[in-house]
Amino acid sequence: MSTESVPNFNGSKPGHETQDNISTSFPSTVEALAIATTGDIDVIEKMTLPFPKVNPGDLVVKIEYIGVNFIDTYFRQGLYPLDHFPATIGEEAAGIIVALPSDLEVLENPNYKRQGFEIGMSVAVTTMGTDQTYISIPWSRAFPTRGVSTRIAAASITQVATAITFMSEAYTVSPDDTVFIHTIAGGLGLIFTQYAKHLGARVIGTTSTKEKAELARRNGADEVILYKEEDVVERVTVLTGGKGVDVVYDGVGKDTFEMDFDLLKRKGTLVSVGNASGPVPPFSVLKLMPKNIKLVRPSVTNYVVTAEEAWEIGGKIFSLISEGVLKVNIYKEYPFTTEGGRQAQRDLTNGRTMGKLLIRVAE
Repeated sequence: MSTESVPNFNGSKPGHETQDNISTSFPSTVEALAIATTGDIDVIEKMTLPFPKVNPGDLVVKIEYIGVNFIDTYFRQGLYPLDHFPATIGEEAAGIIVALPSDLEVLENPNYKRQGFEIGMSVAVTTMGTDQTYISIPWSRAFPTRGVSTRIAAASITQVATAITFMSEAYTVSPDDTVFIHTIAGGLGLIFTQYAKHLGARVIGTTSTKEKAELARRNGADEVILYKEEDVVERVTVLTGGKGVDVVYDGVGKDTFEMDFDLLKRKGTLVSVGNASGPVPPFSVLKLMPKNIKLVRPSVTNYVVTAEEAWEIGGKIFSLISEGVLKVNIYKEYPFTTEGGRQAQRDLTNGRTMGKLLIRVAE
């Protein structure tokens, strides 16, 4: 939890603020990493924007750290549509609660009470538009960090939630499985690897350099293939005795999609995680037929919708981290500036990073 002293901005009993008090007690503006239009990295600017609207069921969170993810680039490029501009980028952050909901019905909700939200509590948040100094968020999109620092929480909430849900609901990983992970030394790849090993699976993955391969092995990978130097399909065929792997987790997209069908065994599952190289082009569903392949394109936000799901996933994420089952590899931190926001996305997409990227807003 942050050591910063946080006043009750409303001057009233926490949890019983009025909407008028909330709207007049905070600054009128926030600093944000935002875009006025879609495009290349240079559309990212640090802007001064109006303080977010605070709905009666919202928590207000002062952001300390922001997680950088490929989905940020998809919105920036226009691959995923935005409904207004300027638009604050980002979908992952952590900070401290500075205001509680004013809706008495929310305050009496058993699921809300179970979370134990308090002024000054550290929480991780997942919502569109996290890259700003304050956010207002429905309480069900905030996850108490349970003793995990806001720095680690911001670096883990999205990727650990993705690993847990994609390895239990998109495909249920079991101890008898061989799991294949593209870009295994990235932030998500390392978490996927650790969690698959926790579930007892054998893990094979690809990366670009020997340094990255060694990092993946330290995080539990059984076999790492240098895709620039080796024939990936041929190597997987040898490693699996000609059978292929049970499941492929592919965050690359366009460049690796065709290969995935050669990597998979009969009745294997392809979990399309992302589009780092671009979206997968249209294809015929008959492509699935020769091996009876299952294809899944899930979204973690659709796995964590209800208050019950949020309670379960939040508890599991920070328990796994606190117990040392999952270790978050933070590669680099950037300043909360125009150039910091641009450089973070530049580094994320150039293929040279190992682990998670963060933007530090305030400590």
